Amino acid sequence: MPQDKAVPESASGDSNEFDVGQRLRRIRLARKLTLSKVATSAGISEGFLSQIERGVGNASIATLRSVAGVLGVEMRDLFDESTNRTNVVLSWRDRPVLSFGDMGTKYLLTPALDRNLEVFITELNPHGTTGDELYVHGDSEELLLVLDGTIEFHLADEVFQLETWDSITFRSSTPHLAKETSGKLAKLLFAQTPPSF
Repeated sequence: MPQDKAVPESASGDSNEFDVGQRLRRIRLARKLTLSKVATSAGISEGFLSQIERGVGNASIATLRSVAGVLGVEMRDLFDESTNRTNVVLSWRDRPVLSFGDMGTKYLLTPALDRNLEVFITELNPHGTTGDELYVHGDSEELLLVLDGTIEFHLADEVFQLETWDSITFRSSTPHLAKETSGKLAKLLFAQTPPSF
């Protein structure tokens, strides 16, 4: 069984991590859109969108995708744009990071926009989830591999209990979500082709 690679302590303070809410607010203001307009179009309340922008609301992946769509950007655009997208080697110090409230964190391992493969490492906090409801994105072939921990994976009407080194393949157009169930941090790898996140 492969051994976990130790991550330097400074990784927890990764300088590439940023406030998604601030990014969303900057994009919204640049497009001269009101909170009310974006919230209504995204199917959420104005108050909740305000909380997301201020970093006090826990937005699910589905909600972030919906708001990003209203703003005319892709989810990948919410990652740090300062990363050099042409390098083949990506140091852990340079990987784009996206936090979604207290539910977890996503690390993009394939930041180049012209690639045919998209890979994320997702850390789900204890009892964290990728969303309150099942979501879809594009129609990619997707693989989920549990690197560490135990999760409950919902795929349409089915529910799978997955443990460390378990994997599942599915179409990203099938409603799905992952939920940590053991009360411990879970680490997941998502790979999809073509990119659709």
